[in-house]
This record gives sequence, C-alpha cells and structure tokens, in this order.
Amino acid sequence: MTAGLTDRVETWRQRGEETGFDGHRVHLFSRAGAGPTLLLLHGFPTCSYDWRLLVELVGDRAVVAPDLLGYGLSEKPRNHDYTLVEGADLAEEVIRRQAPGTPVFAVGHDIGTSVANELMARDLDGALSFELAGVLLLNGSMVQDAASPTLGQRLLRGRLGPLVSRLSSERFFRSQFGSIFSPDHPLTEQEAADQWSLITHSGGQRIAHLLIRYMDERMARAERWHGAIRNWPGPLSLAWGMLDPVATPEVLVAVRDLRPEAPVMEWEDLGHYPHLEDPARVSAGLLSALEASL
Repeated sequence: MTAGLTDRVETWRQRGEETGFDGHRVHLFSRAGAGPTLLLLHGFPTCSYDWRLLVELVGDRAVVAPDLLGYGLSEKPRNHDYTLVEGADLAEEVIRRQAPGTPVFAVGHDIGTSVANELMARDLDGALSFELAGVLLLNGSMVQDAASPTLGQRLLRGRLGPLVSRLSSERFFRSQFGSIFSPDHPLTEQEAADQWSLITHSGGQRIAHLLIRYMDERMARAERWHGAIRNWPGPLSLAWGMLDPVATPEVLVAVRDLRPEAPVMEWEDLGHYPHLEDPARVSAGLLSALEASL
C-alpha cells in the first residue's frame, strides 16, 4: 500500500496504471469497451478519482481518465509551469496510446471544462489528433469573470499564495471543499479523507499556488476558448448543479450566451461536484448527451 493513501484510494490506484508524459509520471485509469471513448477530465484540486462512481454506471463504455500533472496520483514537480494547455497535450497523448483511431466524447468538470475547450479549439484549427465526437461540460468557470472563487482559491491566487500552500491544513481543506457541496448531498467523512490523501500525496498541497494559475490562463486565453464554445461545430451539451457557489448560475448564463443552442441539464439540488453528489443522475445525463451525439 502507498503511504498516506486511504484504502479506497489505494484500490483506485491499483485499478489504474502509471505512464509517462513529457518526462514525468502520470496516473491513468483506462478501460476498453464500446465507443466512443469517454475522455473524463477532472477539476481542481481533485483528480480522476472523482469519476470512480460514474464509470461504474455507464455500462461497457470505453473510458480514459488521467490525473493531470500536479494532481492526484500523478507526479507533482515543485518547479513547473502548470497549464491547462498542458492538460490538453496530456489528453491527446493518452488517447493516442489508449484509444488510437477511435472517436472521443469528452466530459469536463471545473478546470477540465477549459481543457475540453482547448481540445475544441484545436479541432477548429484542424490540429487535433483524434476525432472529437461530442463534449459535455459540467460546472466549470469557463467565463472566469462571472465566477465566485472560494476564500482558499483567492488566497492561493494572491501574493501570499506560496505561504498559504505551505500552511495548508486538512481542517481548512475540509471547510472549503465541503462548502461547495449541496445541503442535500454534503461532503462525507470518507470522501473528505480520500480527497485530502490524494491532494497531499507526494506533497501536492505545497504546489497549490502553482496550480491555481489556471485562473489567469483562462483570462489570457478567453478569446480562444470562448470562441471554441461559440464556434465548434460538434455537439456540445451543458449540465449544471445550480447550487454551485463557485461556478454559479451566472457562469452558466455567460456560457449559454456564447452557445445559446446548447442543450442544458439543470440540477436544482446539486452543487459543484454533481458527479460525486448524485452519480446516477449524472451518468444518465451523460449517456443521454452521448446518444444525442451519435
């Protein structure tokens, strides 16, 4: 067993594999099955473990779910420029290895939505290395100006971010992470313990101020990524926990302004992590969006 990981996370680790990317170790969960391949892109500050409940509910579908560099069970170098563009590079690489030549249906949550936006932009450029058959975006602050970051995120993004990272504690994490779940589907003791063990694996809590730079990247690349939402010709669907205090309903409104014709599933009683709060409902919505894209 890997030191510091809960038994449940250790089981997830053993179900996956370690692969290389740009000279670093990356954890990857993959499963062969019916296509299109589901590419599951996680959020901040968590990892592919978020998808463990959903992957059991989507039948025999092929799945590829990496931990982005700096997250979860992947390597967490201390001196590294972490970017969402790099996340898209990783997504292309793992699809090339695990599902070459197959169509891909991307599902993004939180920062994973922006990774998906970059893949959509590359497809528009004619530069994507795989067929992007469809996209489903869950609760992500793709229009950063409309979002309401948590206190922890604001502190990490500020000039004292490195100090905040060094002083991070499980108690503060549980408070901040628990605040973005809905009242009817609260963060459980087990989930909090699992997620903290993943964040602190290999000292990951110490690089949170580096990971949070995705907010600035979203601002810098807004024209490209918003243009992808607006102009990508493939089937794009949205699904939102409407009690999300971060990627608020105002963010959803801003995204819908970019893509008025996109079908939307609104879950009035769910928060920022709908796939953890009610995986059965989210898997049903995913399968419906997938079928509509075929």
